[in-house]
Amino acid sequence: MDDAPIQGNPSDLIDARIRALGDWRGAMLARIRALIRRADPEVVEEWKWRGVPVWSHAGILCTGETYKEVVKMTFAKGAALEDPTGLFNASLDGNTRRAIDWREGDEIDEAALMALIRAAVALNAAKPSRKPAGKGKAPAGR
Repeated sequence: MDDAPIQGNPSDLIDARIRALGDWRGAMLARIRALIRRADPEVVEEWKWRGVPVWSHAGILCTGETYKEVVKMTFAKGAALEDPTGLFNASLDGNTRRAIDWREGDEIDEAALMALIRAAVALNAAKPSRKPAGKGKAPAGR
């Protein structure tokens, strides 16, 4: 197996991941991505940690990891976000992150998810990231 880092535009790499999955997970990741972009047109797409799609705005908002049984959407500062509709259903014990595990056939409450994404953007904007902008980033809209 080649351990060389995957190169390319992060948005193109996410497109390729969605196509490569070719099943409900790819469709779910594509829907989540579209909702992130609708909720925050200024979101930046990144490709980190050997192949994890990441969406940022003044710091990491969330990731989109794919596993055999779930598509996991992890919010970097999820513990600090209000979740009035109860979308968070995973990683509930930590002090920082919260996640949503999407399973085959799950429906997405689009309004609730976009509200959560916008709240994450507002939180990041209120507490700017201390890390400087780095390589491997591309505006989501290209």
